[in-house]
Amino acid sequence: MSATDARSRAGLVDVAEQGRICALATRGVRDLQEVVAAHPGLFSATPFDPAMLSSVATAIAFTAPWHSADELRITTRTLLWVFAADWQVDHLAASAEDVRAVVAECLAVADGAAPPAGRHLARLLADIRDELARVPAFGGLRPVWRDELARMLAAVAREWDWKNAAAAPGGSLPTLDRYLDNADNLACSFVNVTHWLATGDGNCLRHLDELLTVGREVQRVLRLVNDLATHERDVEWGDLNALMLVADPALVRARLTGLTQRCHGLLDLLAGRDPRQADYMRRQISFTAGFYQVSDFWGTR
Repeated sequence: MSATDARSRAGLVDVAEQGRICALATRGVRDLQEVVAAHPGLFSATPFDPAMLSSVATAIAFTAPWHSADELRITTRTLLWVFAADWQVDHLAASAEDVRAVVAECLAVADGAAPPAGRHLARLLADIRDELARVPAFGGLRPVWRDELARMLAAVAREWDWKNAAAAPGGSLPTLDRYLDNADNLACSFVNVTHWLATGDGNCLRHLDELLTVGREVQRVLRLVNDLATHERDVEWGDLNALMLVADPALVRARLTGLTQRCHGLLDLLAGRDPRQADYMRRQISFTAGFYQVSDFWGTR
């Protein structure tokens, strides 16, 4: 066999694997369609278009392709819930009281409460909680899941406060450092802990603290990748973006380069103890970088 033939066959193997992953994503989309149909009050806004559902399912399928569609179901639903939470706070909340109500309702659900009538975000979170509760690992590690949810909600509320304070006379935006310290608002860490509790083996769960620590560094990278790609949309929608916090965009790109190098070093160390989860987080970085070269998760407003 010639070198050209070998490369061609290797390429076909890659395409076959990509086709299998796309099929996982297709299964995920169909499940998300059922979620949207069951929660019409949560996903009626125009940006929740069919392409968003496809993007959400594809992101999860490509970052953890060794799982089955059934195994990825909770993770995929959680990522969609994160987008719904972001919309509820960033674009529907009219006051700080509205934001605090969302946070309180979601934390109460995490603690076992029934969702209040008509509160669609809390209701979907309760569905995810109840499905996750059927996973053996959840019983002992539920406080970790609840803590990551609380961190995410606190970060989302903090960003809402920053945006509204900056709009007031004499207001100012946070520094880039403070903004990156608030990267839990991206909710990558919350999705990760949900994924690890839902699918992780004993090795994964034994290293959960380390996974969360490294994952938080990956989250900072993804925050900047997102911001560099979505600056125009964030300006139009009134969202915060790292490029709004610096005088020169090169500063954000330089920070991204440094953070990415640091992450890969941490992932190299992690790979010796949990190669699968190190690969999972590497794939998060690579998929996000590639995806944002062409598109965005949100549909048009």
